[in-house]
Amino acid sequence: MLYELRQYQTQPGTRDRLVQIMEEDVIPFQVGKGMIIVGSFVAEEDPNAYVWLRRFDDEEQRKAQYAAVYESDHWKQTIAPKFADILIRETINVTRLVPTALSVLR
Repeated sequence: MLYELRQYQTQPGTRDRLVQIMEEDVIPFQVGKGMIIVGSFVAEEDPNAYVWLRRFDDEEQRKAQYAAVYESDHWKQTIAPKFADILIRETINVTRLVPTALSVLR
């Protein structure tokens, strides 16, 4: 099992809009394609930070789900354009995580 910790910074004043897009469009779409979204968070002390966590059984599943989501016309034409003026793309940080033996997320 592996996880992706995805950390985003938004343009000032746009985080609430990002959360709305994530909750109304991105998360339901990705879950519909089989992805498991473990959590979605805003930072308590940073008004521009958004973090989410996805889980995959293995690398093979991750690749298949990436293809199902990011190569789809719906993603390219409908969802992705919504982020154009919200995310600061050069600050996106994706960390792949593997839970330790005592992790409750194992």
